[in-house]
Amino acid sequence: MKVIKVTFALVAFAMAVTLTLTAKTPDPTPPSRAPPSKPAATARVSRFLQAKEKNPRAADHCKKDNDACQEGGRNSTCCNNKCLDLQYDDKNCGSCKKKCAFTEKCCGGECVLLAYDKRHCGACDKKCKLCLYGTCEYA
Repeated sequence: MKVIKVTFALVAFAMAVTLTLTAKTPDPTPPSRAPPSKPAATARVSRFLQAKEKNPRAADHCKKDNDACQEGGRNSTCCNNKCLDLQYDDKNCGSCKKKCAFTEKCCGGECVLLAYDKRHCGACDKKCKLCLYGTCEYA
């Protein structure tokens, strides 16, 4: 029992010496209470605020004016304040807000099943005699 007490005392003494030697001494000068300085303003402008060319895929904002949608040779119609091609847009197929089903595709302004339609087999305007699973003459 006496051996355990002596061992414990030696370990405690070694820890105290180690802590004393490794502890940092306080800095005699107090830290400065001045507020941190602000970084100097740069001449760079945010990429969101920079003037850029108009995105060709962005909405045209036609405001119910179909003539505004005819610029650039596109065959577009004004729907929901955007210029859209009603012949091939799945969310506006043939007329504004006419959605095609998940399995259908808009071809020529009508919703068709590409898997079984003889006039649009696998892709728009691809004709064949027998269309199964989007492949002509499947077998």
